Amino acid sequence: MTSTNFNQFLIRVTKHFTPVINQEFLQSDYFPIDLSPANNTLSKLDLTSSKEMERYINNYLRENNKKVAYGGYLEKRTIYQRSSHFNHQNPETERNIHLGIDLWVEAGTEVLAVVDGEIHSFHDNTNFGDYGPTIILKHQVDGITFHTLYGHLSRESLQDIQVGQQVKKREVIAHLGDANVNGDYAPHLHFQVIIDIGNLKGDYPGVSSKQDIAFYSKNCPDPNLLLKIHP
Repeated sequence: MTSTNFNQFLIRVTKHFTPVINQEFLQSDYFPIDLSPANNTLSKLDLTSSKEMERYINNYLRENNKKVAYGGYLEKRTIYQRSSHFNHQNPETERNIHLGIDLWVEAGTEVLAVVDGEIHSFHDNTNFGDYGPTIILKHQVDGITFHTLYGHLSRESLQDIQVGQQVKKREVIAHLGDANVNGDYAPHLHFQVIIDIGNLKGDYPGVSSKQDIAFYSKNCPDPNLLLKIHP
């Protein structure tokens, strides 16, 4: 299946706005946020501080009278330069292009399965700047298999779950973690669609280098095709 055809398939999987966090949030509660270098405000912030980023995002939401800040698919970011996990010392292999969509909201927020499926794998990815606790679901729709990744969860989210466990659309599968466990970020969900996960379990690259983006942008299509937060 070509990437164009797969994108069309994803569009058909969900018919309208489909929440991946707390169902009480309406579509109108979401507001886009730019975390690329084009946002000049970021140059005035200490991007190494998760607390300062959390204050910035909370103020941003308050100023716009919204509850969830979202965005970031294929967005180039400088925030990853604070961690060697992203190879920031080598311009050729530096990973700074975001492959999922981030939903910035308070720790403890419920995380929902977007489509019926099963738990493929889970792991606590503890590198500085990494996902922290992560769950990956496997989905089969109309004979087509794909995966969704949920990163930056609470550690409690990984307790009492099993590989192969069935989950239903909109079922609570986890809660968001805080900076102490989520890779040292302001609380948010990293949600990513993966077509071919290979042999990886509990982890998959969420940020790409420029040299690898052609592959990853095809294997990880825009999550908004499922969520339909914006047209």
